[in-house]
Amino acid sequence: MLNSSRVWESVFDIVPSLGDKLLQRRLNKRINHNLYRLRPDYGPSSQHPLVNDDMPNRIICGSIKIKTDIKRFTSTGVEFVDGTFEDNIDLVVLATGYSFGFPFIDKEVIDVSENHVQLYKYMYPPELQQHTLAIIGCFQPLGAIMPISELQCRLATRVLKGEVVLPSKEDMWRDIRSKEAALARRYTKSRRHTIQVDYIQFMDELARIVGCSVDYLDLLKKDPVLAVKVIFGPVTPYTYRLCGPGKWAGARAAVMNQWRRIEAPLQTRSLPSAKPGLRDNFLKLAALLLAVYILFAFLFNIIFQVI
Repeated sequence: MLNSSRVWESVFDIVPSLGDKLLQRRLNKRINHNLYRLRPDYGPSSQHPLVNDDMPNRIICGSIKIKTDIKRFTSTGVEFVDGTFEDNIDLVVLATGYSFGFPFIDKEVIDVSENHVQLYKYMYPPELQQHTLAIIGCFQPLGAIMPISELQCRLATRVLKGEVVLPSKEDMWRDIRSKEAALARRYTKSRRHTIQVDYIQFMDELARIVGCSVDYLDLLKKDPVLAVKVIFGPVTPYTYRLCGPGKWAGARAAVMNQWRRIEAPLQTRSLPSAKPGLRDNFLKLAALLLAVYILFAFLFNIIFQVI
């Protein structure tokens, strides 16, 4: 939830290089990737992240040794590209990830090759005349998978009910090709990066088709407090229940109180209150000014896209 705000997403959209540097800086505060020899030769947004809190401890105590790329295998050992050699290797684990497919569906309908699958919004085979088949969850998000899957389900049910008409076959293929080209430009070439989606961006795409996307300018005029929460806070499924089909009366309260509900299980004892000092007040003022600046940049980006 910490990294799923629209402001953070806007930084990557408006200035991708700056977003990449900020993300790299945040990651290095958790673990110095240079010191531990973990930094790759590309930015953190160019591959799907691996999160492992145990790895730094393993490296620093010597139970894991970081090596360079493998040059070749011998009958008993491994030679690395830097010329070093490790002999008497007992086991080699090739952590190449998963292969997915649909063996129960005719290949003329859905064909998967090297983890590449061509589906409109990662759901619909574009060549089917009747869109009665929808694949749910066939994507890899930078974020939670279940909220996106829920929106896909909402779209699928509306298509089946005839309340949403999908675009033509040609438009579907254009969308598929566009996503393939965007993935190729951004990510390192790998079987891991064939169904990658950005959490907020893809949720918004689905929401626009469903008809439950939020008009931020209108929300800012009608309910500025909620608008600030939606723009600066984490993007959770409640956001897509504020308006449109499937609107929920409790969505506003859920958005407003979501951090309190997350923190509630940890509040097992009371703490002495600390009096804010001059430095704390200055930091709060600086944070407020920065938030206002980012808000205007975010709204300017929305207006520019509309125009």
